[in-house]
Amino acid sequence: MSQARGQFSSKLGFILAAAGSAVGLGNLVAFPVMASKNGGAAFLIIYLLFVAFICYPVMMAEIAMGRRAKRNPVGAFDAISGGSAKWRLTGMLAIITPFMIAVFYTVITVWLVVYLKELAGGGLDRLSQEETFGEIVAAPSLFGYAIVLLVGVFLILLGGVKGGIERLARVLMPTLAVMLVALTLFVLTLEGASAGIAYYLVPDFTKMSLSTVNGALSQAFFSLSLGMGILITYGSYFSREDSIPGSARTVAVMDTSIAFFAGLLILPAIFAFDPNTNTDDLSTSSVGLIFSFLPKIFLSMQAAVGYLGATIVAIVFFLLVFFAALTSLVSIIEIPISYWIDEFKMTRRKAVLTQAVLLTLFAIPATLSFGMSEFFTSFTSYGGLSKSFFDVVYDVFYETILPLVGFTVCLFTAYRWKMSGLTSELIIGDDNYEGSLLQRYLNFALGTIIPLVLFSVFVSTVIQIYL
Repeated sequence: MSQARGQFSSKLGFILAAAGSAVGLGNLVAFPVMASKNGGAAFLIIYLLFVAFICYPVMMAEIAMGRRAKRNPVGAFDAISGGSAKWRLTGMLAIITPFMIAVFYTVITVWLVVYLKELAGGGLDRLSQEETFGEIVAAPSLFGYAIVLLVGVFLILLGGVKGGIERLARVLMPTLAVMLVALTLFVLTLEGASAGIAYYLVPDFTKMSLSTVNGALSQAFFSLSLGMGILITYGSYFSREDSIPGSARTVAVMDTSIAFFAGLLILPAIFAFDPNTNTDDLSTSSVGLIFSFLPKIFLSMQAAVGYLGATIVAIVFFLLVFFAALTSLVSIIEIPISYWIDEFKMTRRKAVLTQAVLLTLFAIPATLSFGMSEFFTSFTSYGGLSKSFFDVVYDVFYETILPLVGFTVCLFTAYRWKMSGLTSELIIGDDNYEGSLLQRYLNFALGTIIPLVLFSVFVSTVIQIYL
């Protein structure tokens, strides 16, 4: 028995769900640090240019592919290419990649659950100690928290597009935005916060370099969930009465706004409670900053707001990060589920259960990669470094393959589907698109400048990580 495909109930439902998939750990943590270490406002300007001229066109192309085919990434490449085996294989990359990204995202989200439990029990001082993170990630009790998390995630996914994904996004995305703005306003009132604002927003062009430009593009591309098949899949649930350009623009603005406000939260907080902070020493790793550095900053707040006040601020922040991780995790897991439903004619229940089993099998070695198992902790080595199983998943599927998939989407759209095919889809629901400056730019850039830039990022990443 085949499963009828879901559909978002409205354009707002799509926008919130797509924004939920895009807003993640990179927005809330990695982006502020990257901006501060790479010229502040100068980095922001470059980032915004990349979002507008590189990422936005790729977003529209992915959503258009999904809506035209009404299928998952494999089915979309297959249907639009007329059954080409090589393009179907390309679509498989956009299924395997989110599945493997969900593996390490699951592990990180479990850590967030543990941190929230510790904070609720008054353990902020313990979380601020150097050795605590290592103890938590190596504790066998993580598997119990993982079971609870995954049961909750897959129950949400059993609800389908409207009853699960969209309902979650409608609750969590506005909540996340309100909490972020409220916490930012609180931090900005603290003495010393102005130093962080200046560091974040005053441009310093002496810190600009080629690696800065590459980092800005990588962050923008990853932040908007491009190359993961998410927007192709969500496009397949998108109404043909709504505008793809307008909706994609709104998602990009929401995602970028969250990242910007996160910068206004984290950098002023760091400087307010540790004026001697050298941001060059801050790790751009979301994991390192969230779990090792920020608890110390929150603990230092007790001088101003007391231990209880500092704990409450820490809880609010970790809830923010948890909500962002949860919406991203649900979105990522939906991609292979849509594949099982479309290509194997499974019911949603059977597809969800299949995905639950597969994700659990891969999440176990990823969880064991931090000291519980020597085999998975020292899984392999490359680039002169020892790598765990978790590291391999992160490096290969998050850092490396995403720009490659984005590159193939551009080539496919421009040379296999043809720009006329993309245009015919984009004008549905948006009569103003045809003949617009945006159409002329896409017709030129999607088959030339944009794939060249994305392929350069892919090559640069391979050289940086593996050689």
